Amino acid sequence: MSLFSVLSISASGMAAQRMRAELLVENLANSETTRTPEGGPYRRKDAVFESAAVTSPFASVFDSEMQAGGVAVSQIVTDNRAPERRYLPGHPDADADGYVSFPRINPAEDMVDLMGASRSYEANVAAIGAVKDMIERSLDLLR
Repeated sequence: MSLFSVLSISASGMAAQRMRAELLVENLANSETTRTPEGGPYRRKDAVFESAAVTSPFASVFDSEMQAGGVAVSQIVTDNRAPERRYLPGHPDADADGYVSFPRINPAEDMVDLMGASRSYEANVAAIGAVKDMIERSLDLLR
C-alpha cells in the first residue's frame, strides 16, 4: 500500500464523518420541529457507513496485492418510529385532544455522537499529517 493510498483512505473517512456531522447538526436544529413540508414532525436521520474501495491517482504495484479500503456513506436512514406526543393544548399544531407530535430526538445523545464524529474527523486529519511528514522525509532522503 502506497502512502498516497493512505491519503485517499483518510480522505474518504473525512468525507464520511463530515456527512455524519451534517446529519447530526440537522437533527439538533430540528429537534423541536413539529411541522415539515412533508407533513408531521421532523424525522431523525442517521448515516450508515460501508467499506468502500479507494482509488488513488498514484496507484502502486502493491495495490494489486493489498486491498486498500476506505469508508463511504451507503445510505441515510430516516427514523420511522412514532413521534413523541406532548400535551400542549395551546400549540398551533395540537390535535383535537391537545397533543402535539414532536421528533424522537435526544439532543444529549446527538451531541455525544457529534463529538465522536468530530474526533474521528480529527484522527483522519492527524493521519494525513503523518503521511505528509513521511513523504517529506522520503523526499529529503532522496536529495
